[in-house]
Amino acid sequence: MRTRVTRSFTFEAAHFLPWHPGQCRNLHGHSYRLEVAVEGPVDENGIVLDFADLNDVVRREVVSRYDHTLLNDVLDNPTAEVVAADAWKRLEAAGMTLAWVRLWETPTSSVEILP
Repeated sequence: MRTRVTRSFTFEAAHFLPWHPGQCRNLHGHSYRLEVAVEGPVDENGIVLDFADLNDVVRREVVSRYDHTLLNDVLDNPTAEVVAADAWKRLEAAGMTLAWVRLWETPTSSVEILP
């Protein structure tokens, strides 16, 4: 049996994509939603990972880096795909066993990173 624990986070950030032929070329902001799923065995306490521990790691490693920033200042070419991949790398480096990371740039548009 595979068990996943998922938690959602939100942050506000701005970016612009100079190469983009449309409106995304201009400075604009998003209310991002980040979903992080970790996978692993259920331990003797009946959990994979405590939700509070997942919260602490994601907020420290990802949300605090992006929230209320101009993403162009912290990432080259900050597309949703690049932001999600950077989040994955940071969480993996922090010891998370990730099942997937999904970043919603708008209420109807998201990207998903899988192992």
